[in-house]
Amino acid sequence: MTTINKEEIQKFSNLADEWWDVNGKFKPLHMFNPVRIEYILEEISKHFKIKREKKLFLENLNILDIGCGGGLISEPMARLGANVTGIDASAKNIKVASLHSKKSNLKIKYINASPEKMGEKEKFDIILNLEIVEHVDNIDLYIQSCKNLLKKNGLMFTATINRTLMSYVKAIIGAEYILRWLPIGTHDWNKFVKPEELQKKLDEKNFSTSDIKGLEFNPILQKWKKSNNLSVNYIISSVKN
Repeated sequence: MTTINKEEIQKFSNLADEWWDVNGKFKPLHMFNPVRIEYILEEISKHFKIKREKKLFLENLNILDIGCGGGLISEPMARLGANVTGIDASAKNIKVASLHSKKSNLKIKYINASPEKMGEKEKFDIILNLEIVEHVDNIDLYIQSCKNLLKKNGLMFTATINRTLMSYVKAIIGAEYILRWLPIGTHDWNKFVKPEELQKKLDEKNFSTSDIKGLEFNPILQKWKKSNNLSVNYIISSVKN
């Protein structure tokens, strides 16, 4: 059994050279990154009771970034002292991420793999699933594989897109066809997951939700912010029991 959707992997492999171009095809992710990172750091700080004043406040924490792409989240986490492992089913993405981390003098372990193919000898304190579940096959196997790789009382972040009329208008028609933020066909609306569906799947795998937030784009300020509106983008913070 596999969580890999070959068509989805090919789409992102074709764009791999553009990961670090802030004005390229991944410009929306570069704009999105600060609010995601801020939310993740807040929740890590609360869960592990770590003060954020420390320069390397993620020191001694092992983080697994699944679907790491070119390393847009892996690198900031490594800069804060975390031991980061990034995995991606696209070999091209891993090559780009590895080269960029070397240029940045960061020690990040990058592996061309999907979570179910990882050995379970190493367990992680934190798992990041950011904008990935809408691209995988077999979400149940995916969540089970994540659970197998997470320590007891470990923290997992799952960010994805809700399956609503609003998400169809904003994430597909708006982002792909009108604003051309993303290549047409990047997302399949039918693969979007409602928060209650995702929470149910997490509950069934013995995760408890510690927080859920919406992420909204302000077109006037051209910035993302946290909100209680889950109609399009949202992120769930959950703990393995």
